[in-house]
Amino acid sequence: MSAAPARCPWPTRPLDIDYHDTEWGVPLHDDRALFELLTLEGAQAGLSWSTILAKRDNYRRAFDNFDVARIARYDARKVASLLADAGIVRNRLKIAATIGNARAFLAVKKEFGSFDAFLWPFVGGKPIVNRPRRRGDVPVRTAESDALSKALLARGFKFVGTTICYAFMQASGMVNDHFVTCPRHAACAKLK
Repeated sequence: MSAAPARCPWPTRPLDIDYHDTEWGVPLHDDRALFELLTLEGAQAGLSWSTILAKRDNYRRAFDNFDVARIARYDARKVASLLADAGIVRNRLKIAATIGNARAFLAVKKEFGSFDAFLWPFVGGKPIVNRPRRRGDVPVRTAESDALSKALLARGFKFVGTTICYAFMQASGMVNDHFVTCPRHAACAKLK
C-alpha cells in the first residue's frame, strides 16, 4: 500500500494550508484579484508570506478591497491613515508603491484592455507546469519573471523585482510549482 500524496512542504500553519489548498497555483484572471495579489507579494518583501496572509483581511479593509481606481486617488490624508494602521505593514515605501502601482495598473489596463491581457503572454497564455520534487527544484526567478519584472518596472511599478514577480506568478497560477507528490499539482495542471 503506497502512502497518500504529500502536500508541498511550505504550508505548516492552518492559514497557509488553506491558502495552499484553495488558491496557490490556481490560474487567476480577475484584474482586482491580480492587483491584490501583486500588492500583497510586494508587501511581503523582507517578511514571511504567513505574516501577509494573516494581515490580508486588514489589507482589504485598509485599501478599499483593492479598488484600483480609488487607490490611485489616495491623498496625503489617506497615506497618513495607512501609516497609522497596525493591521497592515506600515512601511511608507510599500504604501507609496501600492498607490503608484494602482496608477500604473490603470495605464496598463487602458493600453491592453485588462491587466490580465498584459500579464498572461509572459507565460505564453497558459500556465507553465513544472514538476518539482524537492525545494531545490523550485527557482526563485526565471527568464519569464525577469521579463515581467522588467516590463512592470518600465511602466512605473515598484516592489516588482524578479523574485517578487516569480512569487506572484506562482501564486496567480501562471506557474504551477506544486510538488509532483502534492495532490494540488495535478488539480492545478488541469486549470487554465
